[in-house]
Amino acid sequence: MKKNDKPEIRNSRRDFLKTATIAAAAGSAGLVTGCFPGTGSAASLEEFKLRWKEYIKKHYRLMTQEEKEATISRLVRLAKLHYGLDVQMSGQAPPDQVLFGYAFNISRCEGYMDCVKACVEENNLDRKSKTQFVRVFEMEPGQLNPSSGDGKYFHEVPVEDKFYMGVQCFQCENAPCTQACPTKATWREPDGIVVVDYDWCIGCRYCMAACPYWGRRFNWGKPVIPKEEINKKQHYLGNRLRPKGKVEKCTFCVQRSREGKLPACVEACPTGARVFGNLLDPDSAIRYVLQLKKGLQNEGRTGYRPEILVFY
Repeated sequence: MKKNDKPEIRNSRRDFLKTATIAAAAGSAGLVTGCFPGTGSAASLEEFKLRWKEYIKKHYRLMTQEEKEATISRLVRLAKLHYGLDVQMSGQAPPDQVLFGYAFNISRCEGYMDCVKACVEENNLDRKSKTQFVRVFEMEPGQLNPSSGDGKYFHEVPVEDKFYMGVQCFQCENAPCTQACPTKATWREPDGIVVVDYDWCIGCRYCMAACPYWGRRFNWGKPVIPKEEINKKQHYLGNRLRPKGKVEKCTFCVQRSREGKLPACVEACPTGARVFGNLLDPDSAIRYVLQLKKGLQNEGRTGYRPEILVFY
């Protein structure tokens, strides 16, 4: 190579970097001014700006109260712009002196699945894939492992010589899913509910692999819910509308339980097989069950200390 060729190479590289810098600046200007594909109205520009702010926001646990209120306001506005819905979204924190517990009575459940239907409607679950947080298994006598039961039965119930077991997230005290998450998008709240910050979930599904109770679901596609069926009473860490590629789960209907209401599945159960309450309240129904009923906690050899007790 000739010596006088080298300056030309340097100039070419310099020109390339200069061009790339100008292009990057133009791209940034496009973000600010709204010059991006799909912009055709003030509403679409507003939606883009809101989504951009949502994209660069902090992890929910690191936000100040003011920042939490701001992100909730943006999501409420986005629901209006995108779906035409007036949602009521809360970020209500865990109440003091409350530790939620749950119990399932296998001697009373008759497999009606009213609980499943109520959960789907309350928590805005995808209708296309028939996502369910609550599963009910038809079991053979002497069996307690849901994997040995039939979770897809479709016949008149109850069936003689069968019993029914409900399964959902067990809200473990030492939850393996929270330890497996690489982005810390899931954690256990002080009131015992294991939650997910959907905006920090990257969809790796490590948490699903870590859970021994089949308590988590993955959105393989954009959830499909008829507009008239969307539950507009929502919680940021609960039943707000989730995008494609996120893991979701039962939260004891956090949008209800933190307001002193029963989870939808408990309220819908026609036989009273589901019991829910504050474990720290000595007069609560859940404490009665723990003290006086024969129970089988789904712990086995795992040491995860689940907060749902199966009793009979």
